[in-house]
Amino acid sequence: MAKRKAGSAIVDENHEIETGSSAPQVSERNLERALGNQIRVLRRQHDLSVAELASAAGISNGMLSKIENGGISPSLNTLQSIAETLKEPLSSLFASAEERQDCSYVPAGHGVGIERRGSKVGHIYELLGHLLGGDIVIEPYLITLREGASAYTGFHHSGVEFIYMLDGEVDYRHGANVYSIKPGDSLLFDSSALHGPDKLANKECRYLSIIVYPRH
Repeated sequence: MAKRKAGSAIVDENHEIETGSSAPQVSERNLERALGNQIRVLRRQHDLSVAELASAAGISNGMLSKIENGGISPSLNTLQSIAETLKEPLSSLFASAEERQDCSYVPAGHGVGIERRGSKVGHIYELLGHLLGGDIVIEPYLITLREGASAYTGFHHSGVEFIYMLDGEVDYRHGANVYSIKPGDSLLFDSSALHGPDKLANKECRYLSIIVYPRH
């Protein structure tokens, strides 16, 4: 199908618009994965191995493994056997699949103030949203460096961090390098290295900081 670019989007000949992101499409097996994950959670809560649950439910170890990994769509009879073995209502197996997808809305000026290591030296952190589920944690902050704030380059944590400068100027250190960032500039870096504002201009500045790391 012929496609042409329109700005940052891609438009095909039937005028369907796709984003320019390279993120993979949502899998059609989301229900199977959610179902399998819930069965695994319940099995572990009952302190059962794959072999123990499979034997009691009258199915093979391989089938149960495929179910838990979202690889197959089990029959209603199989699900009923698993639920009875776990002494759980059948509906409980679908609990995670029925959960609403997370969405966090924060009106302007209503972010949550957060105390972090830089707070004591004039760095103000405002958390702009949070998600309860998923395999990764995303922490979006609006950071304000007050006039006269001190430099602080001792941050380091797991994951990656993205910074987008909104107002003012700051020299930002990442490891051995220092970057002078102004409004419209951005940084994306491995946040396990020491980082933070190294030198501040003599006026208040603000930037968006988004931290992403695996949920443990």
